Parts: sequence; structure tokens; C-alpha cells
Amino acid sequence: MTPRYLLELLLLAAIWGASFIFMRIGSPEFGPIFFMALRTLTASIFLLPLVFITKKQAAFKGYKAKIFVVGIFNTAIPFVLFGYATLTLSGGLTSVLNATTPMFGAIVAYFWFREKLTVVASLGLLVGFVGVYLLMIDKITLGQQDIMLPTLAALLASLCYGLSANYTKKYLSGISSTVLASGSQVAATVVLLPISFFFIPTQWPSNSAIMSVLLLGVLCTGIAYIIFFHLIANLGPSKAISVTYLIPAFGLFWGSLFLGEIITSGMIIGCGFILIGVALATGVIKKKKAAI
Repeated sequence: MTPRYLLELLLLAAIWGASFIFMRIGSPEFGPIFFMALRTLTASIFLLPLVFITKKQAAFKGYKAKIFVVGIFNTAIPFVLFGYATLTLSGGLTSVLNATTPMFGAIVAYFWFREKLTVVASLGLLVGFVGVYLLMIDKITLGQQDIMLPTLAALLASLCYGLSANYTKKYLSGISSTVLASGSQVAATVVLLPISFFFIPTQWPSNSAIMSVLLLGVLCTGIAYIIFFHLIANLGPSKAISVTYLIPAFGLFWGSLFLGEIITSGMIIGCGFILIGVALATGVIKKKKAAI
């Protein structure tokens, strides 16, 4: 990997790590549903013109229904679930739970496509979920007894990402990345915006909350997608997805730096278990074959 692509990978991880901090700031004031509706609307306004500038609008033909499904499971549902989770959980902790996405992707692939789940991969799933347990125990020790539902919401969001990744692989592997990104954001906006009118906040949000919406929509969704798809095109999906392993570090760092979130040794241990589990479950760490 050249220094340029390594820098892009680190930049993407830093941006996506920051997204959980913006959610932590904006969700309490806007409410998860209204906040995420504004996020997808902002991202749609930013991304959709790129489709027409690059003259790829014809790629929507025949794929609108499938892109709509991706918009539901890759954007609308997980965005709201993560927004709900950050009402209670720290941004750093939520970013760590998001790192379980590749594990859920492996589980879905096993049941859907009957992809082989090796002993090492199965061990990885066990190790990863032990890490989640350690994170929960650590927060309970700090006196946060109401973390069960937010934690389950974050894990369900990661499951949705795993479902969407496999759905995209099966039905949308040949479609333009720009079209898929913009289409999924538009689909999520169509679903979330009408619902969000029932959850409009009674008080005008602060400037920091409003800025969080704009940064989430433009930086963490629009620009981040462009960087991600550029990495996929130049490095391939397997190397580009390695950004997943870097996001928790940035999420914890940004949360500590800007929000004063506490990073305990238990959180670091739990994060380590999750990342090792993900690496085992996705084949990043493989059992070495004996030499012949």
C-alpha cells in the first residue's frame, strides 16, 4: 500500500470515527429520528448531483427497488439505531460496537449463502462477543445500568450493515458505487423524513447540534463515501474494508479529546477482544498451513 492510500485510509477512519461524536452531540437535541432524517437529506443533496455530473443516472434503471432495500437496511434503520444508542452510550463505545459489523456479515453469509465458517472463524465470533460482554460489564461497573437496550440497538445496527453488505454483494455488485451511495441516501430520506415530522424538537437546537448535522451529512457521509469508493477502486474491497479496524481507535480518541469521555482499561480490553474476533471471523488472521 502506497503512502497516499495509507493516508486516505487513516483519513477515512478519522472521519467515520468522528461521526459517532457528532451523533453524540446532535441526537439528544434533535432526537434520533429527526436528526438522522436531516443527515440523510443533507447527504442526498450532496451526493445526488454527483450522479448527474458523472452522467451515471441511467444506472438506476432496473435497480431502484433493490437500492431502496439497501437504503432501508444500510442507512435508515442503522442510522436511527446508532442515534438512539448515542443518547446513552459514549461516542467512542458506540464506534467500538460498530466494529462488530464484519462479524455479523460473516454470520449472515453463512446462513444466507452457506459460506463455510471455519473453526478459526467460529472462534473469532466467540471472542468478538466476549469483547462486547466485557464492554457492557465495564460500563455497568461505572454505574450505567441502563445500557442494555442501547447496546442491543448498536449491535442490531451492525447486523443491518451485515445484511446490507451481503444483499449488495448478491444483487448490486455491478452497479456504480456513486449511484448506490446516493440512491441509498435518497431512499432513506424518503422513509425517514415523513416519520421525522412527528418527532420535531420543541426547542431550537444549539449551533453545535446543527453543525453536527451538516458535518455528518457532508463530511461523514458524502465525502467519506467518495474516499471509500476511491479506495475500493484502487486497493480492492478487502483492503478498503480494513478501515473498520481503525475506526474504534479514532472514535475513542475523539470522544476523549472533545467530549471528555472516559477511556478505561476495561474498554480497551473489550475493544481488543472485538477487533481480534473480527480479524479471526473475517479471515484476516488465518491458521497457517503446514508446509508440504
